[in-house]
Amino acid sequence: MTQKAFHHALKVDNDLCYGCTHCMTVCPTEAIRVRNGKAIIYEHKCIDCGMCFKVCPVQAIKVEQDDFSTIFNYKHRVALYPSTLPGQFDSEFSIKQIIACLHELGFTDVFEVEHGADFLVDDVKEYMKEHSDTKPLISSFCPAIVRLIQVKFPSLVQNIITRKPPLDVSALYYRKKLEDQGVDPKDIGIFYITPCAAKIAAVKSPVGEEHSSVDGVINIDLIYNRVLLLLKNHTPLDTEKIEEPTLRHTSIRWSLTNGEADRFDGRCLAIDEVHNAIDFLERLETDQITNVDFVEIRACDESCAGGILNVSNRFITVERMKKRARRHKEFLTQNPVQNPLLEYSDYLKEKCRVIEIEPRSMMKMDEDTNIALNKLEKAQKMLSYLPGIDCGVCGAPTCQALSEDIVQKNARLTDCVFMRSQMEDTGSLTHIKSIQIMKDIWGDYSINKVEEDLDNDK
Repeated sequence: MTQKAFHHALKVDNDLCYGCTHCMTVCPTEAIRVRNGKAIIYEHKCIDCGMCFKVCPVQAIKVEQDDFSTIFNYKHRVALYPSTLPGQFDSEFSIKQIIACLHELGFTDVFEVEHGADFLVDDVKEYMKEHSDTKPLISSFCPAIVRLIQVKFPSLVQNIITRKPPLDVSALYYRKKLEDQGVDPKDIGIFYITPCAAKIAAVKSPVGEEHSSVDGVINIDLIYNRVLLLLKNHTPLDTEKIEEPTLRHTSIRWSLTNGEADRFDGRCLAIDEVHNAIDFLERLETDQITNVDFVEIRACDESCAGGILNVSNRFITVERMKKRARRHKEFLTQNPVQNPLLEYSDYLKEKCRVIEIEPRSMMKMDEDTNIALNKLEKAQKMLSYLPGIDCGVCGAPTCQALSEDIVQKNARLTDCVFMRSQMEDTGSLTHIKSIQIMKDIWGDYSINKVEEDLDNDK
């Protein structure tokens, strides 16, 4: 059966891209190539981690989002915001002010996603007991990591906890709450304010389920700028009827590094940043790391505080979130508050489960096993002809990647500058043909500019 295609939030703007290879070099899954002077993304390898977005010097990598005006297609417009949103603002602005600004922008309801985190703890603890023979269990919180495991470490897919993250739990709760109040389901629009591209992709094509509980996604930088404008312009805000969310301090810290690992018993580890995650998962897959009960893995440095769409410095964001968590801890010690999600405990426990997560190995060269093995053998043979220095001049990040592209007919052996040079020396490739191959990779403009500069130097 053909698997449903991944949705990807990262796109290349060809009008801005000039094939600098920054993105190709940092991509953790080797999903980017340069062809005709432009970056292209191999969708079956991309995990939407956003590393390419961070390093692009001309902002040619774009992160899609839903048009903000679509919120007005619904009578009840719910903004689900993460704890990282308040963490973007200086302490001079209160959370009540920020929430009031979200109402001013057009949302009828505002709810903090991390309410769902506190609900999940007990359910995940039960899951860990039921699956005590599977170690380590891996958090499903970060969608980029879930996809990374699917495409690069398929043997570890069975270790992923099949529970929805706090975002989905909070969305399920709020939708059910409004429906129980008599609101027509067609009138409810739930929108998530996201700090990263992977969560956009997860909403558009969720792993382990057919449809997301979230109707749309809006990038946090857009919301930040609109809210800050209202605050800086001293827009009159009605904050009297707004109650500051009363989350447990552990819930506020859930999206930070160690936010999950600190909540569970046994040997629990926390890893952040996608290259660190890959190194850890490689060691885990080869049994170099053992006797671990639970692993929290996040693709961004400092976890969600380091999300690519955040505006504030990630370390400052962490500091602000931790300070807020301490304030809540002190307040709730004197004023205990029940998590509103507990009212729908049975309903949410049933709905927060996902079906089995499937592996989607990016190394899979064909649906037919025999053909795939034959292609793999050819790729290894092709690799033996290549220099192995991973120079990137061929438009692929490594010689290994080029060998696989050649077998898949996405590249040619002559794309390698060393092979091309040898063939020119033996007369099996003309200089004109060699230049044309370079133009196919780097574009006419780049090669013509080099030739023009060389002529001017003569």
